Amino acid sequence: MRFEKAQEKFEMNKMSKSRRVRELLADTRGLSTVEYIIILCLIAVVCFAIWKQFGETVKSKVQGADSLVGTLPTESSP
Repeated sequence: MRFEKAQEKFEMNKMSKSRRVRELLADTRGLSTVEYIIILCLIAVVCFAIWKQFGETVKSKVQGADSLVGTLPTESSP
């Protein structure tokens, strides 16, 4: 008798879990939030790549200007 009740309870719990899983898979309420997060991550990756490229360009320009300033005379001649 006890075993039958335990088995029945197990079967009910199993059916309840599968129903819950189906309900979760059918739920689309948070789907747009996930899509926005994915788009935001893709935009961040693109921006990082552009910033890295832009940073290298700025770095080379600053180094060129630094070497040019280094060649200028430091004392004024009369």
